Amino acid sequence: MRLVLASQSSGRRKILANAGILHDVMTAHCDEEAEKQALRAGGADARMLALGLAEAKALGTSLARPGALILGCDQTLALEDGTMFDKARSMDELADHLRQLSGRTHSLFAAMSIARDGEIIWRDIEEARMTMRPLSDSFIADYLAAEGEDLLSGVGGYRIEGRGIQLFERIEGSHFTIIGLPLLPLLAFLRTAGVIAG
Repeated sequence: MRLVLASQSSGRRKILANAGILHDVMTAHCDEEAEKQALRAGGADARMLALGLAEAKALGTSLARPGALILGCDQTLALEDGTMFDKARSMDELADHLRQLSGRTHSLFAAMSIARDGEIIWRDIEEARMTMRPLSDSFIADYLAAEGEDLLSGVGGYRIEGRGIQLFERIEGSHFTIIGLPLLPLLAFLRTAGVIAG
């Protein structure tokens, strides 16, 4: 049975490839903004928003690949008071996000959902707690200049596997959760499903 990643995320593709998981890649068949608005209107918190979006991506894409296991993923970010952050749309907005996150702890939720033939057959969500050190405006400016607009592809505006590690003083949670694909629970499911050897 073939695994299909419904995501263009290079980080997620790399995690699967490095783990030796054969997979195809497709763009998710999902109106993410419409789904997000509907979930928020229904009162979803950051955890349930991530899971709802991952399920919508998996379900929408599963209709295009009958019989395949479609992996949908999503990440959300929220401060301890529940304030949620979306992906920044510009470098100026990202600088503002980093100023708001500076010196504070936030939760990063990484959700995964697998659908087959229009039905969700597995789901998981993991949380990482991230404490940013206090960041000066000059550090933020230098960081954004060095990393560039690629940072806009992820919520929070950091790549923990690169310079983004310099933003933090404490991290609780899996490295894979932070990148957006909690690998160990996924591997356990894939073994159970017979996709990879037990």
